[in-house]
Amino acid sequence: MSRATFRERLRYWFDNTMSRGTTALIGWLALISLSLIVLVTAASLWLTPREAAEHHGAAGMLWTTLMRTLSPGKVATDTGSAPFVALMFIASLGGIFIVSALVGVLANGLMGRFEKLRKGRSRIIETGHIVVLGWSEQVFTIISELVQAHASDRKSVIAILADKDKLAMEDEIRRFVGDTGRTRLVCRTGRPSEPTDLDLMNLGSARSVVVLSPQGENPDAHVIKTLLALARRDGDHPPVVAAVAESSNMAAARLAGGPDVHLVDSDDTASRLIVQSSRQSGVSVVCMDLLDFTGGEIYLRSDPHFTGMTYGSALPAYQTATVIGLRRADGIALNPPMDTVISASDEIIVIAQDDSVIHLADGMPGAREEAIVSYERTGPSPERTLVLNWNGRGRQIVRYLDAYVAPGSMLDIASDHPGATVVLDGLKNLTVNVKECDTSDRYALESLGLGLYQHVIVLSDDRYDPGHADIRTLTTLLHLRDMQTTLHERYSIVSEMHDEHNRGLAEVTEADDIVISDTVIGLLLAQLAENRHLAEVFGCLFDSRGSEIYPRPAERYVRPGAPVDFASVIESARRRGETAIGYRLADRQNEAPHFGVVLNPDKSRPLRLGPGDSVIVLAER
Repeated sequence: MSRATFRERLRYWFDNTMSRGTTALIGWLALISLSLIVLVTAASLWLTPREAAEHHGAAGMLWTTLMRTLSPGKVATDTGSAPFVALMFIASLGGIFIVSALVGVLANGLMGRFEKLRKGRSRIIETGHIVVLGWSEQVFTIISELVQAHASDRKSVIAILADKDKLAMEDEIRRFVGDTGRTRLVCRTGRPSEPTDLDLMNLGSARSVVVLSPQGENPDAHVIKTLLALARRDGDHPPVVAAVAESSNMAAARLAGGPDVHLVDSDDTASRLIVQSSRQSGVSVVCMDLLDFTGGEIYLRSDPHFTGMTYGSALPAYQTATVIGLRRADGIALNPPMDTVISASDEIIVIAQDDSVIHLADGMPGAREEAIVSYERTGPSPERTLVLNWNGRGRQIVRYLDAYVAPGSMLDIASDHPGATVVLDGLKNLTVNVKECDTSDRYALESLGLGLYQHVIVLSDDRYDPGHADIRTLTTLLHLRDMQTTLHERYSIVSEMHDEHNRGLAEVTEADDIVISDTVIGLLLAQLAENRHLAEVFGCLFDSRGSEIYPRPAERYVRPGAPVDFASVIESARRRGETAIGYRLADRQNEAPHFGVVLNPDKSRPLRLGPGDSVIVLAER
């Protein structure tokens, strides 16, 4: 290979110099300007000595030439010999090009700086802030809930890092979240999986970190890369909570994040909630109430007053808080046996409006014996359930449903989705049949004989984008409601949707429950960002093992229409080994936002529960 020529070397050196940016360009212009001024001054001293003497020699000519270079308009006032005027004209002409180039370079440099600031590339200096890594529809739910949680905190900050334009993020947050009150939002553009971009977020001083599954194909790959980037950082980092879209990726995410990262299995959580809601109308509403920060929240509280008491005798101890379980050395126990003795190291798990209002009652309220009724539970009987549409979490839903139903139960899947034909093995209680059906077709739905079923689950079809899938779900729900009205049939309907803004439209269909999976996961992440110790509590709530949430007919606990207080409801449930946490009024079940659900009511407030109303309890199946 031939050696590089001097010209090639010079050009290579010049290219490298120019690539250094605005500073290098300004340097070159300054050098060219200086060369021009020196050359014109030297020529003036040599060719026009008389005019040079009039301008006080070399120093004066340097100044005069500099002024002509920077202010080309002064050439019109020059007088003297022709060579002198020509030299000044050359200086002015060169100045036009130099000044124009300088203005362009400075403008481009400033625009680059402004663009960098606009994109949000400066390191934040906040402390005690909550960091959100990634961008998805869940970010609006998380921000809204954290704003609510920190409404009284003047220094609350939420910092967001996503591979998205900073101004676009701020505009979308203003559109979907609105006023954030005292909470300040800081958006930065960058890749959460890049360690250098993570440094912008000042993670060492953050309170907690939330990692979101981004929208698009294979979102869990981005979550795993982000967890790896967090693990590679030197020094301590705050607690990390991450959402994983597919259950099959949980093991890889756990290895990437390490033992200090809490993972939320989005598929698993949504599947469990759909199954529980299909079994008991109102479960999703209760869970949403527990997960958000606007109503009753879950707190862990150490109170020596309860040491030596049994769990059952502690249930009515708080006037404006509801006891639901214990946190013991061996883990969380929701609705433990009523004779469980509370030790000094145990923490009480309660539902309360705020931790500042958790106070012991002046005296244990007495139950109204005349209002309490006895009820003998009967064993579960076989039932029939219909699943309309299909998606990737359908298999999990079927397996969880199999754990709830009695032996001999039937499940029919009606869908034209190719994945619905997959054979499910290992089911103990369910017999599954698959039927080809276009669920948006009214006649196809009528041919299914829906009156034979006790429960109908409408899933979101993952072959379509979320918006289109929600429209198809709404169409199916409208058909079902009209068929119920026309044929005078009754079966519970639970549907799955993506967009929280479609809930208002879906309420027209009067479905028994509507599960917005993205909203549920967003609420759960916001709760864990505030207190990661609640992860075990919510894990127990969504688990089919142990006690779960059940809205049950109120007439099984108190006499219909009789004046009672909630302390009597608690006592009635306690005698069945259940923990009462609230009630649901039938005449308000279509009224947003709580749909008739009242959690953690005042224990002494007068109450009448009639036919159709429910008592919400934590109980074994």
